[in-house]
Formats: sequence, C-alpha cells, structure tokens
Amino acid sequence: MEAASYVNQARRAAGFSQRELARRAGVPQSAIARIERGQQIPRADTLARILDACGFELRLGPKRGDGVDRSLIFEWLEMSPAVRAERGAAYGRFSERLRNAKRVS
Repeated sequence: MEAASYVNQARRAAGFSQRELARRAGVPQSAIARIERGQQIPRADTLARILDACGFELRLGPKRGDGVDRSLIFEWLEMSPAVRAERGAAYGRFSERLRNAKRVS
C-alpha cells in the first residue's frame, strides 16, 4: 500500500478533513492533498507524524514471505499428487487426534 492510501484511510477513519489533519500534524493542507493524490511522497518522519495525528502508527516489519523456509514447500512439490494427498490426510488425522486428546484432558 502506498503513502497516499495510508494517509487517506487514516484521515477518513479519524473523521478529519484535510485542513484539520494538517493543523494537527503541523503539515500544510496542500501537502496533505498532494500526498493523498499520490503526487508527493512524504518522508518517513512526516508520514509517521501524519498517521500519529490520526491515531495510527507507522510500523516497519519484514516483508511477507521473507524468512520463510521454503525447503518444505519444495520437498512437497517433489512428491506425486497421490503422496501429497496421503500426507495431507495423515496430518489431518494427527491433528484430529490431538484435538480429541485435549478434550479428554
């Protein structure tokens, strides 16, 4: 998602006009408008200040899929469809036994 969407959605969720958001964030209203139209990309600290004024925070985290061990995926893809189906069914039976064991405990 781009900064334009973040700012627009946060502003609307907070119920602010562009003018009110600009006042609260200490950013010119014209800059808010340019950011929401995608004509200006704000610096990270400016984006964080705008979102904070709306009651949101800017968080950084790993990209989705990064740090995922894909070796298991490749291992499963090397199996025939029949073997994959049987393994999947075996996992299903195993998880059902675990659920039943928790109910008994």
